[in-house]
Amino acid sequence: MTNVILCGGSGTRLWPLSRTLMPKQFVKIFNDESLFSLTLKRNYEFQKSVIVCNEAHYFLALDECSSKEIERFILEPFGKNTAAAITFAALSAKSDEILLVTPSDHMIEDEDAYKKSLMTAKEYAKDGFLVTFGIKPTEPNTGYGYMKAEKNGDVERFIEKPNLENAVKFIKDGGYYFNSGMFCFKAGVFLEEMMKFSPSIVKNVRLAIENSHLEANVLKINPKYMDSIEDISIDYALMQKSMKIKMVGLDAGWSDVGSFDELSRKIENSKEIYEIDSKNNFVISKKPTALIDANDLIIVNTKDALLITKRGSSQKVKEAQKHFQNFFPDLCEAHSKVFRPWGSYEVLESSGGYKIKKIIVRPGKRLSLQKHLRRNEHWVVVKGKAFVTIDDREFYLNQNESTYIKSGQIHRLENQESSNLIIIEVQTGDYLGEDDIIRLNDDYNRS
Repeated sequence: MTNVILCGGSGTRLWPLSRTLMPKQFVKIFNDESLFSLTLKRNYEFQKSVIVCNEAHYFLALDECSSKEIERFILEPFGKNTAAAITFAALSAKSDEILLVTPSDHMIEDEDAYKKSLMTAKEYAKDGFLVTFGIKPTEPNTGYGYMKAEKNGDVERFIEKPNLENAVKFIKDGGYYFNSGMFCFKAGVFLEEMMKFSPSIVKNVRLAIENSHLEANVLKINPKYMDSIEDISIDYALMQKSMKIKMVGLDAGWSDVGSFDELSRKIENSKEIYEIDSKNNFVISKKPTALIDANDLIIVNTKDALLITKRGSSQKVKEAQKHFQNFFPDLCEAHSKVFRPWGSYEVLESSGGYKIKKIIVRPGKRLSLQKHLRRNEHWVVVKGKAFVTIDDREFYLNQNESTYIKSGQIHRLENQESSNLIIIEVQTGDYLGEDDIIRLNDDYNRS
């Protein structure tokens, strides 16, 4: 059985923890582990893993996979929903290969029960069924899609996210399950059913694969061919139409961690919290935080944004994220600390005409050979030893030494040492956006 891990979620309901360049599946808040890492570990026993993710998140995923061999990475230039992502994986597998499709941002607490459900699903898949996993609801929830299923696993119907009245009725009537977004089937059976109900997706995904670049175990999808693929979920494209559906119940402490209300049930409060006459609050903050006469609040404090909501209202965070996407897009794009394949950078200060960054380059890594059209850069080494290229000059900078790169000059920063290189970079210019980078040569094949 091959585990297909889908990493396309953006986690907008967990803003400001989750950002475009650091979505919730990669945020390390579960005892310094991410949901992606936990997904890998949970399915570690499977011999093969295929990861479908956004090209921008490839190196985040790769870092987490250091201890596990990955059969293939499929890198999408932009998301086209789950039907496309799963079809990419199925077309990359042998026809009789059983695929276990799991999102990368779910939590499972009872792994023994999880594995038991997988074995049941595997037997159904061997018999030619498309298996979906259902979660028995313990309370009405309007944030999930539902299924109505018989005891033998036959699915009667799918229901999109209901209103509260219907969600309460589903609990009362019984026989309804949350749609977990997990699936199990033979690759060939899946593709046969897709050809019946969504043939254009199979055709366009196959065309995209044929016209994309495969290097080692990485398939990088050509944006031109990705653009023609329909943007639709696997539920709409196939599961709600096929007659080969079976549901397996999953009673394993499942959660999609889709809101801060849900997250508050999975992790503890930050340690630096002091409460006076306050109760039932959930706080994520790296700063000492005091609450006085405050009840039933969710507070998420990051370096550059603050969220405060009442418990039970965190589904509305998505609306706030949309607002900031329009007026402060940088707050939704990335944290002040951004991870790169060579290390990371953190914006310490940004104002009109200048920006100050702390840059960490890992041992043996280097940035791209690049130039900027609208900014100048000053580099000061605060720890380690830097190997610097500026135009036709190459030289070392030791601790407390500095250099200046004028706009238009070709340059590169490299760490040839065995410990981290830390520099402070001061940028000046009329435009300091990250898109003012012209890469001339890059170890990571970034454009």
